[in-house]
Amino acid sequence: MKAVYVDDAYKVVVKEVEVPVIAANEVLIQVKVAGICGSDIHTYKGLHPFRKPPVIIGHEVAGEVVAVGAEVTRFQIGDRVTVEPQTGCGRCEACLTGNVNYCGSRGAPGINGWYGTMAEYFAAPEQTVFKLPEGMTYEQGVLVEPFAVGVHAVRKARIGVGDKVAVLGAGPIGLLAMAAAKAAGATTLFVSDVMDYALETAENMGATHTMNIMNKESWTAEAKSLVGGEFDKVLIAAGVPGIIDQSLQLLRRGGRTVTIAMFHGTQTFDIHNLQNQEKEIVGCMTYTREDTISAIDLIAAGAVKEDAIISHRLTYEQAAEGFRLVDKKEDRSMKVLVTF
Repeated sequence: MKAVYVDDAYKVVVKEVEVPVIAANEVLIQVKVAGICGSDIHTYKGLHPFRKPPVIIGHEVAGEVVAVGAEVTRFQIGDRVTVEPQTGCGRCEACLTGNVNYCGSRGAPGINGWYGTMAEYFAAPEQTVFKLPEGMTYEQGVLVEPFAVGVHAVRKARIGVGDKVAVLGAGPIGLLAMAAAKAAGATTLFVSDVMDYALETAENMGATHTMNIMNKESWTAEAKSLVGGEFDKVLIAAGVPGIIDQSLQLLRRGGRTVTIAMFHGTQTFDIHNLQNQEKEIVGCMTYTREDTISAIDLIAAGAVKEDAIISHRLTYEQAAEGFRLVDKKEDRSMKVLVTF
């Protein structure tokens, strides 16, 4: 089969590899569409903490079941599916309480021999596979995984009806988190970024206020003025220097910041602003099964404007171009999909 490799930093190639041989508890999926994620770009740059080149890249997928293992009971050939691309040991407290994302032995595509999704076929354990509802397209299905990230972040932030929410970073994850916040009942949705086209997409997807913060050193005061006060919750979807401190400047007393972005290097912030006003900073790592189910239901209900966020549809032979587009933010790139 054909598979897309990040062969080395900034080098994407297509190689011929063997089709995965599925275990008794696994499902073999013919990939229809895969997505390029921001974390894939970290691998592309050689910066990802555990997914290192050379590797078959990708963890966002939608496709059709073409084979099932002997122990598989919930799927049959022809089912249209997506995948929650993570596994746990199944024995630790985290796994037994439904928090596989906490498992110390957590597995994911692209590590420990599990091929990534950017290939003609992808094998996944039955418990990670989800049927797509009738009427849901493969393009909607491939958005389930990144949207589940946003759903999880909104749950960690405890966003509810009437909340005033700031989303820092208008890439695909930031915008999907914003869509999840809107679905949870947030009524003020402020989005910041340094790219005008990304902010235009945010407005198209339901942002009530946007701000280009390029070359603005004290933009947090302007943001609070724009929305008429401090924010209840802040979602950080850009891992740039100083952004933790900026999020605290936006928050009301007792407010909560949730970090979604991947960070490199050290972040500093004013501890007095955190402690004296009882603000909170909460980490956020992938999602749970509950989040994936919610993401499927919300997409089926129309919570995500996929035509707004999907900017490019490329063939697998064009994958290198797709990675360059996302990395350089060229041609108004947002969510770039690769088809097989």
